[in-house]
Amino acid sequence: MLGRTWKLCLLLLLGLGLRSQEALPPPCESQIYCHGELLHQVQMAKFYEDDKQFVDMPLSTAPDQVLQSFRELLAQAPNQSIPRPQLQLFVQEHFQAKGQELQPWSPGDWKDSPQFLQKISDAKLRTWAGQLHQLWKKLGRKMKPEVLSHPERFSLIYSEHPFIVPGGRFLEFYYCYGHIPNGGRVYYLQRSQPPLLTLMMDRYLAYTNDTTFLQENIETLALELDFWTKNRTVSVSLEGNSYSLNHYYVPYGGPRPESYSKDEELANTLPEGDREALWAELKAGAESGWDFSSRWFIGSPNPNLLSSIRTSKLVPVDLNAFLCQAEELMSNFYSRLGNASQATKYRTLRAQRLAALKAVLWDEESGIWFDYDLENKKKNREFYPSNLTPLWAGCFSDPGVVDKALKYLEDSQILTYQHGIPTSLKKTGQQWDFPNAWAPLQDLVIRGLAKSPSPRAQEVALQLAQNWIRTNFDVYSQKSAMYEKYDISNGGQPGGGGEYEVQEGFGWTNGVVLMLLDCYGDRLTSGTQLAFPEPYCLAAALLPSFLLSLLPR
Repeated sequence: MLGRTWKLCLLLLLGLGLRSQEALPPPCESQIYCHGELLHQVQMAKFYEDDKQFVDMPLSTAPDQVLQSFRELLAQAPNQSIPRPQLQLFVQEHFQAKGQELQPWSPGDWKDSPQFLQKISDAKLRTWAGQLHQLWKKLGRKMKPEVLSHPERFSLIYSEHPFIVPGGRFLEFYYCYGHIPNGGRVYYLQRSQPPLLTLMMDRYLAYTNDTTFLQENIETLALELDFWTKNRTVSVSLEGNSYSLNHYYVPYGGPRPESYSKDEELANTLPEGDREALWAELKAGAESGWDFSSRWFIGSPNPNLLSSIRTSKLVPVDLNAFLCQAEELMSNFYSRLGNASQATKYRTLRAQRLAALKAVLWDEESGIWFDYDLENKKKNREFYPSNLTPLWAGCFSDPGVVDKALKYLEDSQILTYQHGIPTSLKKTGQQWDFPNAWAPLQDLVIRGLAKSPSPRAQEVALQLAQNWIRTNFDVYSQKSAMYEKYDISNGGQPGGGGEYEVQEGFGWTNGVVLMLLDCYGDRLTSGTQLAFPEPYCLAAALLPSFLLSLLPR
């Protein structure tokens, strides 16, 4: 049976889902953490290397008192600009260090020596996996009671349930499920991330058969999909037919609070009338999880500049594959609960999306799916691992697409990279571009190929798994740390680029590594040799990588 930790994670996310049929999530009203003169002056003073540090700091007193003190200071300041020393003193007096609202937590069903470790043949990898398994306790957090009793003093959104943080600068719960917020802070309320909560429920049910829990929460799952239908749908007309698909879109401007000074400075390079649109596109990019990438610059006058971002103008392959998968799962859920009409509804929605994926995103010449540019009415033919997401999600009807996808990888020379699958083939300095490689994207490609009955696809999946394990193991051997991303251009190193330094931790990296070791442990090595491939471990393949090592054995 699946442990209590997995259910706690689901309860946390379900509890944060939209509970009404409101058209949009409300904007964050905080004049400290989300917008306003206090936020502007502190962030533009750049007291911290990372803007996120300030908006994660709890208040020492009530927000009204903090704002009143700030107004008094502002009234005395020349030209409404508080001198830097006085502003720094104000912050020290009215804010606490970040992380004060959290306390350590160890998962209740954590086991010191899970059984999967014994399946790992390579002794070095087995020792390493044991060390990674220990990290779940290091990354576990629980909120202190004062976050509940005085929520107005924190940017952190209260949850009674404990959780795993990614690590580094990310001291809150994160997920790719929504609209539940992008992350567990009030300044994330305006944006979501890709919808995968339904998949989490499916994995929970596979291990527990807890139909009662499904019955209690099925409507919340439906609200998640309703949010995307109502607020993120676009229509694409092709050859006299109209297709409904989804995109990332955040209809709120203003700089992102956690990157305020960078967004403000970037906007100052544009005409004033273009700045709000830029900020909205940056938030849409953050909603995608790909913040930021050349993927969102396609078709712009300056395709290597972040100021050219146009996320909402593209129909993404991965988002629509996630929704396609969710619609199939919802149909299965309602069938299980005996609700034939709702099961039919979601089955029909999936069929419509499959047709749209084929008509709009599938490219027969290249043998793969591509994002669609709404403004220029053409596909973005650049390589991104997300192009293969329909394989991972099982959202295709022709079995032949697996062989075509393999040929696409070969033609794109992706299989020549020995340390991981690059996020793109463009080097822009953004973190979701070359030479960075990210664990979730390795997972999408590896599992997408591995679920195929094709021996060749399974062989490639195993080799890709070996490449990624060796990169992570080699860096860990040198640094004694796991990282959120890796530079695969020169033998494998911690990644770089983007808005902040590469972070240690790291939740999703640990999870993907442990999933691969659980599935392929008898064949993976810490060196360059690879055992003869055997049929893929489908049970592990279906699991989201997060918390895999916590499962009781």
